[in-house]
Amino acid sequence: MEKQVVDGLREVFQSGRSRPLQYRKQQLRALHHLISERQADIEQALKQDLNRNTYNTSLFELISIENDIKLAESDMADWAAPQPVKKNLNSALDDVYIKPEPLGVVLIIGTWNYPWAMILQPLVGAIAAGNAAVLKPSELSEHSARLMKELLPLYLDKEMYQVVTGGVSETQELLKQRFDHIFYTGSSVVGKLVMEAAAHHLTPVTLELGGKSPCYIDKNCDIAVACRRITWGKFANCGQTCIAPDYILCEPNIQDRIVEEIQKTLLEFYQKDPKSSPDYCRIINTRHFDRVLALMNECTIALGGESDRSQCYIAPTVLGDVLPHFKIMQEEIFGPLLPIVTVNGLSEAIHFINAREKPLALYVFSSDKTVIKRMLAETTSGGVTVNDVLMHYTVDTLPFGGVGNSGMGRYHGRHTFNQLSHHRACLIKSFAMESLNDARYPPLTAARLRKAKFFMQHRLCSCSGMCVWAAITTILYFPTDCRLDQALFNY
Repeated sequence: MEKQVVDGLREVFQSGRSRPLQYRKQQLRALHHLISERQADIEQALKQDLNRNTYNTSLFELISIENDIKLAESDMADWAAPQPVKKNLNSALDDVYIKPEPLGVVLIIGTWNYPWAMILQPLVGAIAAGNAAVLKPSELSEHSARLMKELLPLYLDKEMYQVVTGGVSETQELLKQRFDHIFYTGSSVVGKLVMEAAAHHLTPVTLELGGKSPCYIDKNCDIAVACRRITWGKFANCGQTCIAPDYILCEPNIQDRIVEEIQKTLLEFYQKDPKSSPDYCRIINTRHFDRVLALMNECTIALGGESDRSQCYIAPTVLGDVLPHFKIMQEEIFGPLLPIVTVNGLSEAIHFINAREKPLALYVFSSDKTVIKRMLAETTSGGVTVNDVLMHYTVDTLPFGGVGNSGMGRYHGRHTFNQLSHHRACLIKSFAMESLNDARYPPLTAARLRKAKFFMQHRLCSCSGMCVWAAITTILYFPTDCRLDQALFNY
C-alpha cells in the first residue's frame, strides 16, 4: 500500500501540477481553512491524547502553524524567484542565477508531543516549495493521527498530499520507498535508523531530534523572573517538549533560592494540586510514565514527586544536588522532572556543557554581558535563548534545528522552503562575443592561460553595463602577450 501511495504522488508531481505558485497558494489557504474551521476537533483530539486544554493547544501548536502559513503565502513569490549571484568577468555578459525548484515527493514523519505542529509546519514548507508529501503522524497520539487522516483529504489535494497511519511496520515500509527528502522529528535513536534507511536511496534528510538542553542560571540575575520563565517552559506539555530546559546548572549558594522561587511559581501556575489544574498535561502513555518515573530513583526530591499511573500523571518535580553520573543525566528526560546540578561558576558550567552531546537548545540567565558573551562564544547548540526559554522557536524568521546529535537541517518560514527545495545553478549564455572564449580553446599557450585566469579570477564590480563592455573590449583586443592586469588597470 505504501508503494502505491508514493508512486501515485510521484506521477501527479511529475505532471507539473504543483509548479504554478497559484496552486501552492490555494493549497496553503486550504490548510489554513482546515486549522480555523476544525480547531475544535483538533483541540478535542489533543485533550484525549495529552490532556491539553484549548489555550495551550493554540499557544503551542496552532498559532505557529498559522503564522507559517501566512508568511509563506505573503513571501513565497520572493522565495521562489530566481536569485541573481555575483559574476566574474568570464560570465559578465551572461544571466547567472540560482533557481529554487521542487524536490519531488517528501516524507514527513511527525512525533506525538506536538502532533499537529510537527507535521503541518514542515508541510507548509513542502507545499510552498512545490513538493508532494506523505505525512506519517505518530501512532502514540492516536486521536490526532486518526483525525489528521480524516481531515486532510477534505481540504488538500489528495492526489498530492496523503496521510499514512499505523505503527512501526508501516513506518518501516514507508522508509523502504524512494523519496526525494525525508523530514523526521523524534528521538536520536530513531533518527539514526531513518538516516540509515535513507542512505539506500541517497535521500537527503532533515532530522529534528532532541537531547539534554542545559539552562545556566548565573548568580547575577533576577532569579525570581528566571525561575518563573524556566518553570513555564519546563512543565508546559508535562515536560514533553524537545527544547524544554532539561536541567539547571547553578552555583551551590543559589540552589535553595531557585527551589524556593520555582515552588512559588508552581503554586501560581497550577495552584496547590497540579493534578486538578486544567493547564497541566499528562504523560503520553504508561510506558513513558514508567520510564520517566524510574529516572528519579537515585535523586533527592526537592519539590513534587507525586504520581498516579492510572492517569499517567507525574507532578512538576524538582530534584536537588543531582550528580553527573546519575541515570537522569544520561538521557533526555522528556517529562516533568527538573534536576539541579551545581557547578563552581561559569567556566565549570561551560566545561560541563561541552563535555556532552551538542544540545538542541541552550539557555542562560544573567545580567552580566560578559557571562552571556562567553556562554555564546564558548559553547554550541542548535539554538539559544538568553534570559528566557523556548522563545527562539516562536520567531519564524529564525532557523530551527539541531547540531550534531541533536539533529541536522533547519526549518521554519523561509528556512523550510530552502530545506525542501533544490537550488539549481543556472547560466544562460548567448552566441555573441565568441572571441571571449579563445582563451579556453586549443591550441593552449601561456598567454591564453593568463587571459583565462584573469577573466575567471576577477569578480565583476558594481559598475554600469557600459563600463563592463568597455573593460571587456579593451582586454579582448590587447595582444595576447600583453599583461592583462596591467592593461586593465592602465585603461
